[in-house]
Amino acid sequence: MSKPDIRKQDWGLDSSGQAVSLYTLTNAAGTEVKITDFGGRIVSLKTADRNGTFTDVVLGFDNLDGYLKKNPYFGALVGRYANRIANGKFELHGHTYELARNNGPNALHGGLHGFDKVVWDSQVIDTGGGLALELQYVSLDGEEGYPGMLKVVVTYSLNEKNELAVDYGATTDKDTVLNLTNHSYFDLSGQFAGNILDHEVTIHADRFTPVDSNLIPTGELRDVSGTPFDLRTPRRIGARIDEDDEQLKLCWGYDHNFVLNGQGLRAIASVVEPTTGRKLEVLSTQPGVQFYTGNHLDGSVTGKGGVAYKYRYGFCLETQHFPDSPNKPSFPSTVLKPGEQFHQLTIFRFSVVS
Repeated sequence: MSKPDIRKQDWGLDSSGQAVSLYTLTNAAGTEVKITDFGGRIVSLKTADRNGTFTDVVLGFDNLDGYLKKNPYFGALVGRYANRIANGKFELHGHTYELARNNGPNALHGGLHGFDKVVWDSQVIDTGGGLALELQYVSLDGEEGYPGMLKVVVTYSLNEKNELAVDYGATTDKDTVLNLTNHSYFDLSGQFAGNILDHEVTIHADRFTPVDSNLIPTGELRDVSGTPFDLRTPRRIGARIDEDDEQLKLCWGYDHNFVLNGQGLRAIASVVEPTTGRKLEVLSTQPGVQFYTGNHLDGSVTGKGGVAYKYRYGFCLETQHFPDSPNKPSFPSTVLKPGEQFHQLTIFRFSVVS
């Protein structure tokens, strides 16, 4: 059996004139993933349904121009700090660091020019077990207000088990905070023609982090029992999403961090689309996952094939540390120190059910 293959092609220029490349990862089963070094974005992900038909299952654009314009982080690598930091600031060793407030009063997803908007250094590497796409970016001390020169390496690989692995690594020369994720939006039907409310989701989390009116965690780790956030057994995304629940109303649906059970690399969530039989399983070493149901998609962004992405047309499972952890000492620490090696691994596994 042939090993998974990676092909590279030119994909245009970014707004500063820097060359952008597009990489296509394929395996013998026919699964195909396209990734660009602009923002480390997953541009396309074609996987089979129960009839063997391959269809793209991630929201995005047909060409680079779409990604250069304002968009909700489709497929992107997000950093330095994924998710929200309250009031755009945090304190570290007695010093207050001021960040751009690009989400109301909050800093969101790395700021005005985060990792999603840069061209990463890219190369195809042989891991010994097969080919992989390695992306590197050096974030300078003070970039977007964050301390320390941060060297980030993210590796994407696709194997014959239809597993897309995203391996994150980083080092710093000064104490800093770091939270990395991938922000892909999925529609496992592959149609992009309706909402994802009939998808069946499972999240292995006994608790979640409720938020205030600015969508910042209150610090509480709330039991999911008896709430619409109890997704420990398969449930239609739409089953309880519109209930009279304060947390759902604040976010217009699910847009919450779930406190994942267990440690190390383990299964943390799964989603099944019953019409096509496609199943997505997510494995991760991360302590949390942001489950987001596309509540801010409003039809104003036109994506692949001229489709306007409307309310709840996609869902995200963003593996992460908790939002606002730099201001919440009780949350797992996101501080990275010189001499330490940041490492997190997330795997997206695709299969079908009968």
